[in-house]
Amino acid sequence: MKALYSELYSLLPRHSSRESKSLPDQLHEAASYIKKLQINLERMKEKKDSLMSVERLRNTRSRMTGKVPKSPQIQIHEMGSSLVIGLTTESNSRFLFTQTIRVLQEEGAEIVNAGFSVVDDTVFHIINLTIGHESAPDYGGGRRISERLNKFLNDADASASRCVMK
Repeated sequence: MKALYSELYSLLPRHSSRESKSLPDQLHEAASYIKKLQINLERMKEKKDSLMSVERLRNTRSRMTGKVPKSPQIQIHEMGSSLVIGLTTESNSRFLFTQTIRVLQEEGAEIVNAGFSVVDDTVFHIINLTIGHESAPDYGGGRRISERLNKFLNDADASASRCVMK
């Protein structure tokens, strides 16, 4: 039995000071370590189950539509006090366009024109806007809008959305 206790204790992670401990202390340390491993295992199982359910949802969606879900993409072209924004989304992501308009209005942008085209399951939105005025352009406005839209799209879609400033 003593050899088995020693073998059990030798399997525990090494401590900086490896002093001789009594048998009850060795057993207590082994039991504590096993409990800690069990808790970690349960957390990992929960995380795995959570990730697997997300993956199952994506796979189900892919099977239903026959397509792999795409991340929304946005491109922003700045020309002085004018911006042209191109937003590409799936057809079932309509709220992204309205939320993009909301962000632009919060930033004080004046939307001059907005339109869209649909190809298969993809929607291409084009938004023309001005920031500031011809006499007093807002030179940081384009960068600020780009950062807010990038954050919004990253929050709206767990996949890494791309926001490119040109």
